Amino acid sequence: MSSLRLLRSGALRPAAFALGRRGYAEATDKIKLSLVLPHQAIFSSADVVQVNICAATGDMGILANHVPSIEPLRAGVVEVIESGGSKKWFVSGGFATVHPGNKLTVNVVEAAPLENFSAEAIRTNLQESLRIANGNGSEEDKLEARIEADVYEALQHALSK
Repeated sequence: MSSLRLLRSGALRPAAFALGRRGYAEATDKIKLSLVLPHQAIFSSADVVQVNICAATGDMGILANHVPSIEPLRAGVVEVIESGGSKKWFVSGGFATVHPGNKLTVNVVEAAPLENFSAEAIRTNLQESLRIANGNGSEEDKLEARIEADVYEALQHALSK
């Protein structure tokens, strides 16, 4: 039986389709953030005001009462805004999952505080990556160098803000 026919057949109880009520986030509303790496949890169900992510479809801010969704992340900045200020991490990519009930899980492979990066080192490494990507090496080396260059360009852009 196709899923559409299953839904129309009435076999499911009405409670199965209970929709969450969505409204605007209030200034006092918080979202519970878990920012997790494979080897470490930076935040674990911490109450925060807003999280700005670098989704593959574009940058977006997540507040309390956000619609549940899953967003792939590209290399870029994840900014966590708390009552006392904000903190920024550069992430290599991953996924952000907005759960019902004001919960957000951000899973990334690597993350480092943005202030830990040196603009001069990024510039030097970017030039080297571009040299290899445009050189006469193997296709594998050129592709790896292009990926590195993309990450260094994203880092350079993040530091220039």
